[in-house]
Amino acid sequence: MDETSDEPPTSAVLLDNCHFSQVIFNNVEKFYVPGGDVTCYYTLTNNIAPRGKDWVGIFRVGWKTTREYYTFMWAPLPSGVSDHMVVQQQIQFKAYYLPKDDEYYQFCYVDQDGVVRGASVPFQFRAETEDDILVVTTQGEVEEIELQNKNLLKENEELKESCASLQKQNMDLQEQLRKTQELQNSFESLKSNTEKVEQELNSLKEENKHLKELTKCEEAELHQLKEQIQKVTSEKEHLETRLKTALDRMDQLQ
Repeated sequence: MDETSDEPPTSAVLLDNCHFSQVIFNNVEKFYVPGGDVTCYYTLTNNIAPRGKDWVGIFRVGWKTTREYYTFMWAPLPSGVSDHMVVQQQIQFKAYYLPKDDEYYQFCYVDQDGVVRGASVPFQFRAETEDDILVVTTQGEVEEIELQNKNLLKENEELKESCASLQKQNMDLQEQLRKTQELQNSFESLKSNTEKVEQELNSLKEENKHLKELTKCEEAELHQLKEQIQKVTSEKEHLETRLKTALDRMDQLQ
């Protein structure tokens, strides 16, 4: 019933396990006149990541699994947008492949795992009548819509809980970031102090080296003075000896 020979991916996942709020169908008419092409408008929310085998099908209201599609079209991948952005899309169903009865149908966006990610309000394929102002809905359709609303409310609560959890995680990460920044500041301060200590240590090493050189020079001078003292002392002793000898001779001459 589609325009390609490939069959879309389907599954036996029941209606209760679908996520109808991830794709939102827009501008859905109450009925479409038979014999004309139908353009389906929908919005991809930031809760879904489109994939190559996603598709949009037309289902008769009351379907239970995605295997019960009437016709389908492959969903085009968004182009030129970043991941997790809200994107407006559209698909055109050719008149030849559309239902010919006046039963109620709806658009469904099905991902490549065969799980429904969005469903439209019901509509019909029929000519316009004077009674179109009054919408007649069967009890089964009302229950179906109420069930979908219940699923939407449940998923909305789950999204709120997920959002609260993400906010808490964000706060925890902010606190960790603050502590990390404090540690970084402490590290930078310690690094600066270490550099100052190293500079002072290098200065002390240079000063110590200079003192060692001065000490070495003073030791050399002291050694030289000792040698001079020894020389003077030796000369003194020699002169004293000569003087004593001279005095002894003078005593003998007298």
